Amino acid sequence: MSEQQSNETIVIVDDEEMVLTSLSSFLMLETEYEVKTFKSAGEAIEYIKDPANPLDLVISDYLMPGMDGITFLGKVRELRPEVPRIILTGYADKENAIKAINEVGLYQYIEKPWDNDDLRIIIRNGLEKQKLMTRLQEKIDEINKAYADLQGLHKEIVKTFV
Repeated sequence: MSEQQSNETIVIVDDEEMVLTSLSSFLMLETEYEVKTFKSAGEAIEYIKDPANPLDLVISDYLMPGMDGITFLGKVRELRPEVPRIILTGYADKENAIKAINEVGLYQYIEKPWDNDDLRIIIRNGLEKQKLMTRLQEKIDEINKAYADLQGLHKEIVKTFV
C-alpha cells in the first residue's frame, strides 16, 4: 500500500469537465484516494451536508457559475470545519488569495495550470495536517476529562476532611 490510506475521500468541484476529468484521473491513477467530483457547488454542498458521506479534503475552482469558490469553501467550513480546503484558480490575483485564506481558512491556493507532483504533495500534507489536528483534539479532550476527574476527586477529598 502506498503512503496514504485508501479510505481518504477528496471532493473536487469545478464547472469545467476537463478539469474534473484531469484531476480525478490523476488522483485515481497515482494515489489510493477516493475521489468524488461535482460540476456545481450546490451539488457538492448536498453531498457534504450528509455526515454519513466521507470527506477528508476539498478542492474547488475559484470562478464557477452560481456560487464562487470562496463562498462554497466558506459553506464547507461551516459544515465541516476540520476539512482542509484548497482553491484552484486560473487568475493570479493575490488580493483574492489573501481574502480566501483569511475568510474561509483556506489551506492552499493553487494556480492553474497546476503541477501534479506539487498537487500530490499539497494534498498529502493537507490530509496529514487534518490527521494531526484530529489527534491533537483527541489528546486535549483526554486531558480535559482527566482534569475534570481530578477536580471531582479533589472536591471529594476536601469534603471528607473539612
